[in-house]
Amino acid sequence: MANIAKKHIFFIDDERKLCEVVCETLEEYDFEVEYFTHAAACLDKLRSQEACDLLITDLKMPEMDGIQLLTEARRISPWMPVLIITGYGDIPTAVVAMKAGAVDFIEKPLDRESFLHKVNSILQQSPSIHKYTGKPLTDAEKRVLRMVVEGKSNKEIAFLIHRSIRTVEVHRARLMHKLNVDNLIDLVKRAVEMGLVELPKKQNNNEADEKEADENEADEETNEMQ
Repeated sequence: MANIAKKHIFFIDDERKLCEVVCETLEEYDFEVEYFTHAAACLDKLRSQEACDLLITDLKMPEMDGIQLLTEARRISPWMPVLIITGYGDIPTAVVAMKAGAVDFIEKPLDRESFLHKVNSILQQSPSIHKYTGKPLTDAEKRVLRMVVEGKSNKEIAFLIHRSIRTVEVHRARLMHKLNVDNLIDLVKRAVEMGLVELPKKQNNNEADEKEADENEADEETNEMQ
């Protein structure tokens, strides 16, 4: 099996003994591994800009399950692959995990060789194509992304965040790289697909429709009175 050196892996399971065994196994292959027994601790680590090439999480955990963790983790680091492990494997569960963005799904008890092959395969298929790709979005980038989706220009964004237009351009360029897109339309689509932002609701159109409906209703009442 080909070895990928110095890839950083996060492993999350509420069973500390399993965490220790998995870490020892992965470290034998020169992976850098950090384990967590609480999902919240893992998310805090990701928010601190800690690099992670692969997140492996148990499905059934107290406080926050693997699907919830996957969803939150991908909002922080959109292109980080997530592998789900569980002792409750079935087709519906696998479908839910894949729809949530898991790259794969593996059942407990973990077979050593199958598990290592799966990890190695995922990491080989998920190379970094740019120095920013897959890295967490900063708070500033998230703010700029929301404004981009709202349709604001670089000049408007610069004014609102009290930065230069050049700074806004840098943020947008990094967002393009991190979300692996090359145009504004795909940036918006990708951000919405990944749950990073929501498309603004067309409140004005709705209000106009309601106003028109009220006017039509008033006209009908007037006609009836006549």
